[in-house]
Amino acid sequence: MSAYAVELLGILIALGLLIFLAFRGYTLLLAAPAAAIVAAAFSGEPLLAKWTLTFMQGTARFIANFFPLFLLGGVFGKLMDDSGAALSIARTITERLGETRAVVAVVLACAALTYGGVSLFVVAFAVFPVADALFRQAAVPHRLIPPAIALGAFTFTMTALPGTPAIQNAIPMAYFGTTLFAAPGLGILASATILSFGIWWLRVIEARAPRGRGLQLRNACNCR
Repeated sequence: MSAYAVELLGILIALGLLIFLAFRGYTLLLAAPAAAIVAAAFSGEPLLAKWTLTFMQGTARFIANFFPLFLLGGVFGKLMDDSGAALSIARTITERLGETRAVVAVVLACAALTYGGVSLFVVAFAVFPVADALFRQAAVPHRLIPPAIALGAFTFTMTALPGTPAIQNAIPMAYFGTTLFAAPGLGILASATILSFGIWWLRVIEARAPRGRGLQLRNACNCR
């Protein structure tokens, strides 16, 4: 096996270790250095030098370049959350579309908030109460709330839609000399593909899901 293949294998193993530790609940302050050491071990170079000269210096440059962006984004998201603006936007969208399109309403509400610059973590907590009430009224299984929120907040508005202020779209600007609106045609096509396929899949799952309990709760509320 060539040295290039060994280094590539080390990178894949390090990424797998990072994902595993993250899902196990370990903080990235420990998981990231551990993964970096694994990758350095496969490169055949001194571990301490790789860790201090490559990993730590790269981390310091990353923080210096993007910390202001993260800080301002976090402040804006916190402002939207504390002021109730995020919840108001979510409620407006769901009321306009109605309970018959509960899943689509939740997806679009999350997409509007994240595309507007609100942190996806803030969106998840802000939209969940609205989605809970809306799904209850529409007799939609509550287990569809996480995928509906994920489709709207964690997919096309985070990575594909042109102009999105998400860090995943901003970070490449420093390395490729692009803008937030780079490749608009490809981005719109990818966003449309992700959104249409995701909504189609959610509608299929919704149609197959048992709705008896939800309908009983809805009828009981109507009787009252």
